[in-house]
Amino acid sequence: MTTITAPAVTDRRPVADGPSLARLTGVELRKLADTRAGRWLLATIGLIAAGIVTVQLFVLDDAEQTFTAFFVPSLLPVGLLLPVLGILSICAEWSQRTALTTFALVPRRERVVVAKLVAVVLAALASVGVSLAVAAVGTLLAGATGGAGEWNLDWRLLPHAAVLQVANVLMGAGFGLLLLNTPLAIVTYLLLPTVWSILSAMVRALHRPAAWLDTSVTMEPLLGVEVTAGQWGRLAVSLLVWMVVPLAAGLVRTLRREVS
Repeated sequence: MTTITAPAVTDRRPVADGPSLARLTGVELRKLADTRAGRWLLATIGLIAAGIVTVQLFVLDDAEQTFTAFFVPSLLPVGLLLPVLGILSICAEWSQRTALTTFALVPRRERVVVAKLVAVVLAALASVGVSLAVAAVGTLLAGATGGAGEWNLDWRLLPHAAVLQVANVLMGAGFGLLLLNTPLAIVTYLLLPTVWSILSAMVRALHRPAAWLDTSVTMEPLLGVEVTAGQWGRLAVSLLVWMVVPLAAGLVRTLRREVS
């Protein structure tokens, strides 16, 4: 007797792909403004940039009221707040206990981390646009009130400003990934470079290493037009210590940490 075996049934239904990186980045951009802290921080960044330009309209001499004079100083206070934005973006999943939901929907955690980093980089680049916008308004007001109102901006300042703000926000994100705790990451980020700057100023033996490791020193040339090869090299070394190492170590920790 011949036994007829039914052919195996193969499930040919297409397997749904996970959300694309672009979609994840869009979600992370929305998350930046979803919380009250994020909204206030973004608003503060814009208000501070506008406030700096307003003060300069009253402080600078008429001949000094130019686009560059308005643009460059607005980068500094914004650069101080961008690391906090990076920390909030990374640590929000853990402080608000949404990590379990996020990583259940997107099991590949590295894709979520990359989306967060892309989102904060876009926010940093947008902050440069905000500084340009308020500098333009300041220049128009200066011209209307008797100031110089000159639109003199060397194009090399734009990539320098972008590097400055992106590095600032990624350093904050690195500390956020490494510590995964918002208050601890903010305090550590603010405290460690400050302690290092104080020690390097007080201890003569640290003067030479500080030229390579103190970001307040290595980033300063980015506020100008000319950056030499040596200055780029010192900046790269300092960012390796304060940005790349925390990002790499934090990524490893985030991938291995148990979500509860």
